[in-house]
Amino acid sequence: MRGTEEKRRVVIRNKKARHDYEILEQFEAGIALRGAEVKSLREGKASFADPYARVEGGEVWLYNLHITPYAASTIDPPDPIRRRKLLLQRRQVVKLASKTAERGLTLVPLDLYFTPRGLAKVTLALARGKRVHDRRETLKREVARREMDRAVRQASRQR
Repeated sequence: MRGTEEKRRVVIRNKKARHDYEILEQFEAGIALRGAEVKSLREGKASFADPYARVEGGEVWLYNLHITPYAASTIDPPDPIRRRKLLLQRRQVVKLASKTAERGLTLVPLDLYFTPRGLAKVTLALARGKRVHDRRETLKREVARREMDRAVRQASRQR
């Protein structure tokens, strides 16, 4: 990802992904949307319900992204939880297909955002599921890091 991270407007973030998965690699993918779905996303009317992506037939599809139908839409809205095509380069699709097929890795969306140019994008991660003891270990490390940061701040205030 380029230096546009500060400028992108995040619509929705998958908070459970970093807790439940070990992130190995990240990809930026466009998302194919229909009509009023973009307007609904701009209003922030979306949610992830245990989302995942899958490579099928040489294409990458995103599942379990719920986009609430746009209220002012005049045509029939599409199904809110339909699968949505992710737009990646061919070599990225081939790489993801081979890695998810052979190693037990999965594709997990981390966030959905708009670029400064107004394009809807998804940050897709190649991830490995954590076991329960791995999650506990991660939580212990985070708590220890927070306590160290707190101690450093208090020590710098006392000077």
